[in-house]
Amino acid sequence: MINLTINGKKISAEENSTILEAAKNNGINIPHLCYLEGIHEFGSCRICVVEVEGAKTLQASCITKVTEGMVVHTNSARVRKARKVLYELLLSDHSKDCLSCKRSQSCELQELGRTLGVEETRFDGARSACFTDSSVSITRDMSKCILCRRCVTVCNEIQGVGILNAQNRGFDTVIGPAMDLPIGTVNCAYCGQCTVVCPVGALKETDSIQEVWEAINDKNKRVVVQVAPAVRVAIGEEFGYECGERVTGKLAAALRELGFDDVFDTNFAADLTIIEEGMELLTRVKNALTGSGAVLPMITSCSPGWIKYIEHTFPSELDHLSTCKSPHTMLGALVKSYYAKKINVDPKDIYVVSVMPCTAKKTEIRRAEMKNDGIPNVDAVLTTRELASMIREAGIDFRNLEDSEFDNPLGMSTGAADIFGITGGVMEAALRTVYETVTGRELPFDGLHVTPIVGLDQVKEASIMIEDPLENYSFLDSVEIKVAVTSGLKGANQLMREVAAGKSPYHFIEVMGCPGGCIMGGGQPRSKDPDVRIKRLKGLYSEDESKTLRKSHENPYIISLYGEFLGTPNSHKAHELLHTHYVKRGTFNEYSNENFVAKGADTKRASGAIDKMADFMESARKKERKERDENESIRILALEAENTRLKDELDDALETVEIFKKVLADYAEKHR
Repeated sequence: MINLTINGKKISAEENSTILEAAKNNGINIPHLCYLEGIHEFGSCRICVVEVEGAKTLQASCITKVTEGMVVHTNSARVRKARKVLYELLLSDHSKDCLSCKRSQSCELQELGRTLGVEETRFDGARSACFTDSSVSITRDMSKCILCRRCVTVCNEIQGVGILNAQNRGFDTVIGPAMDLPIGTVNCAYCGQCTVVCPVGALKETDSIQEVWEAINDKNKRVVVQVAPAVRVAIGEEFGYECGERVTGKLAAALRELGFDDVFDTNFAADLTIIEEGMELLTRVKNALTGSGAVLPMITSCSPGWIKYIEHTFPSELDHLSTCKSPHTMLGALVKSYYAKKINVDPKDIYVVSVMPCTAKKTEIRRAEMKNDGIPNVDAVLTTRELASMIREAGIDFRNLEDSEFDNPLGMSTGAADIFGITGGVMEAALRTVYETVTGRELPFDGLHVTPIVGLDQVKEASIMIEDPLENYSFLDSVEIKVAVTSGLKGANQLMREVAAGKSPYHFIEVMGCPGGCIMGGGQPRSKDPDVRIKRLKGLYSEDESKTLRKSHENPYIISLYGEFLGTPNSHKAHELLHTHYVKRGTFNEYSNENFVAKGADTKRASGAIDKMADFMESARKKERKERDENESIRILALEAENTRLKDELDDALETVEIFKKVLADYAEKHR
């Protein structure tokens, strides 16, 4: 332990801890802005400066380590003056449209100003470049960026995507993709983790609220809404509930109050996904074990951020992905086919809205593959934060709503569907159904929870031995099924390197794009609770455990759906509506012309950047072609050399044969 003094108080701190950590652990608050515990400790904003006796300058407490006997002052006149000046300088290069900003009243810069007692700024002058860059998922407003670099750390070190970095120098510094490229044209996964950590309104989800209001107000549209599992344990935080508290009934009631015609549950389609995905897995494993050939491991496909990532980073490994669409696009496809027929409404007159914890879902619904008969499966995606805004805008008293239920036939779900929102949940739900299908017995884990894959570790694994299977699945007898789970794209990269090298030991892998799973999606409420992941996780597990039916194949409405409409799992009809394919994109989107630049983006700036990228790509393609031609020439020369060698060997062999023939002939002549 290290002994030091802060503000006259003698304290002890762990070795290698920072002044900020030591102060926090001893009940001393030091104002800060860019710092994120365990994630971003960079010292870029300098707001957390303190006075250390013996030091010539003020020290950033978030990066300065404690030393034995150190004496620190966190609230001296010099420190308070410096913090105010630093804050005013930040504000001088910041947009002043606070009243219309989405982050108003939840802005960390605003809150810091109140803490420091700054009511106006004395500095005015030149401003950094101000422009807006919008993809269909994420919007960058550079007039509000304070260069804290939180987003850079998350994008590079936590997710491992690396599309956000500091470009240029000094006053021209901009945080964004290289070469000023629009975010909608690069290899962004649209996971939205940058929007969660941004302290201001510089990074946010691209707004879909207005288009949803317009659909609700359109008397010619039947507007259907569905809600993802993770939303029900997070939206309550926007209305004063404890972090992770379940508000499922009030959520369904609020959606009706907003004017949606049908209120369905994405969880229904999560149950459906398990049936389709589970049968796909069993088919692949059977083919692999019986010599028919199959691509293993199979990898889940419900996370659109993960899908976009693998399309860019491992485009040659797409056959490992399950062909299942994500649950909300499955439900959208059913609403505009099965349900439309039931209520006798033209699918073109149905407008489907998905409430998701995810920003990447906004891009997913724009993909060409997410259409049937030219009609989008889903028309709009709202994040959890956006839905909360709509509820407030409509003047709905969320806390005092009477609990309601989702509509059927697409609103009932089992507990297995609830845990889709947690890392490991999709795998556990799949194993509950697959194991029972194969053996006729329940999954042999306490409370149906596959203990090795429960929790928030980045990479988890489990194995299940199949013994005494049903006759139809005798090929699995004594087979040990190995599975792995990861959340966050850095963990996905780790597992995919094994897959690409042909060294993966697993049959089935679950990947979620956001660390912790959908509970921590890019569209979820921003929380300061250090235990937010644990609390939301527990909320979904308790939702699962509260239900009578906890296995997807037990859902009576799923059984009816197959009987009435789909036929059998993985049928032609099921594939037509519920399955998809993927796009090879490459690191620079070189295999695809598809981009996701949003309407209203800075098209002039974007156009120039895209031209730059086009030139760059053409140069890269020329280089690639040259290298390919050179490699081909080398290969041809090697083949020619090998052919010459083999010909020489053949000639030698033929000569040897002739010699032996002569020897044998002479021998035969002598002994005639």
